[in-house]
Amino acid sequence: MPRKLDLRGGTPVWSAYRSPAVPVAALKGDTKTDVLVVGMGISGAMMAEALTRDGHSVICIDRRGPLKGSTAATTALVQFEIDQPLTTLSKIIGGDAARQAWRRSRLALSNLQARVRELQIRCRSVATPSIYLAGNRLGASDLRREAAARRQAGIGASFLTRKELQDEFGIDRGGAILSHGNLALDPRKLTAGLLLTALQRKARFYAPAEATAIEGHRSGVTVATRQGPVIEAQHLVLTTGYELADIVPARGHHIISTWAIATARQPSKIWPLAAMIWEASDPYLYVRATADGRVICGGEDEEFTDEERRNTLTLKKAARLTKKLERMFPDLDPAARFAWSGSFGATGTGLPIIGGVPGHPRIYSVMGYGGNGITFSQIASEIISASIAGLEDVDAELFKLEA
Repeated sequence: MPRKLDLRGGTPVWSAYRSPAVPVAALKGDTKTDVLVVGMGISGAMMAEALTRDGHSVICIDRRGPLKGSTAATTALVQFEIDQPLTTLSKIIGGDAARQAWRRSRLALSNLQARVRELQIRCRSVATPSIYLAGNRLGASDLRREAAARRQAGIGASFLTRKELQDEFGIDRGGAILSHGNLALDPRKLTAGLLLTALQRKARFYAPAEATAIEGHRSGVTVATRQGPVIEAQHLVLTTGYELADIVPARGHHIISTWAIATARQPSKIWPLAAMIWEASDPYLYVRATADGRVICGGEDEEFTDEERRNTLTLKKAARLTKKLERMFPDLDPAARFAWSGSFGATGTGLPIIGGVPGHPRIYSVMGYGGNGITFSQIASEIISASIAGLEDVDAELFKLEA
């Protein structure tokens, strides 16, 4: 059933920090549940928390185990800002739809922040501004228009001139957009916290447990596992990240390779407000700080999926990222103490793909592709939990799967 990938290589920075253990059991016999969630990364964790909050019985399975896929490799820039600029997205899907997608992303991030506070999840979550730098995709005049378009959509954005950017942040670029209200956090701690909340509500976790066949029928879904037992569910949610089940349409999205580094702790050298930084460039660079003063720098994306080739390029890519980081912030120690690679999903619009699998009314898929994966996972938990409850999310059409 699944298209398997080696999702990451190297040593992600999050290995330096402890996250709570998530207990799992062995799947030893056939069982039933309201909702079966396949995948126990950030998307699966958000689904499990949302569904158990609604009172559903939930089973989660994962062929590796909790937090062992792409979640451990994310750089966790938790932004409402979509990879595709609002002005560009408007040309692709229309102005009204683009503005609503951006507004929904902004709302989802606020909802996630509130959920973290309510559940008291200790994931080093900090509200953080972001700086979107002029680059080879959008120059300074383009960013000025982009900031105006965001404000017209009801989304706060300030354009910074070259002088303002230099004076306030010490960065020499033609201009930038300054936004507020994004989040910096530890993705493993967040995922573990959400899973443990679902566990307290009697969710059941089985791993390693691999789904091998799916059969949908009028009253539910039957999932066979490699371990032997069969799981009967009223609904199935596939949160398998970049390893898709064959029943999920392959149109409109593809997998690329990406790289990242992290430095030693240097809190005294972090730039003002520890703002997230990313570029209007292709390939683009992004930079963020951790709560204890490490600098994470990533990018250098390439359009291929060969995991062995991806991993062999890590040293070369790390050296490039180090040089770019040094040029941006000459006073930092740019040396990479951690370097890693990962598979990464992308769509032409920069939007996620979320919703019912065509032809399978009780099966849903979450593809939180793009640079806002955690924010998009929050949107998915809202849309799919509403659908399972028999409700209709007003924005579901924006993100639906196409047959």
